[in-house]
Amino acid sequence: MVDHIAAADIAAGDVVVVGDHVRIAHRAIDSGELGALAAFGGVYKVPKATGVSSGIVAGKKVFWDDANNRITATPSTLKAIGFTVATSEDGDAYQEVIHFPETSDPA
Repeated sequence: MVDHIAAADIAAGDVVVVGDHVRIAHRAIDSGELGALAAFGGVYKVPKATGVSSGIVAGKKVFWDDANNRITATPSTLKAIGFTVATSEDGDAYQEVIHFPETSDPA
């Protein structure tokens, strides 16, 4: 966990991009208040797209799309958040991810 002063209200479970790093809040942090964000490790349930061909296979490296507030398997210029735990279906709104916001494989 690393200290973080919230620029806006952050809910528990929210994904927060700090520079080039993707972090996750365990608890709510009010705007202007000091809180803590997970910087590495753990399994989190994060939002993903739904619809045709939106399922993501297990073990896939995924990236945080901050503009759309969800993960994607398409890197583009997005920041890595980690790897999927299990395969998701097209209709699933969330997917479990191993929080590994680095550029290399955890193995």
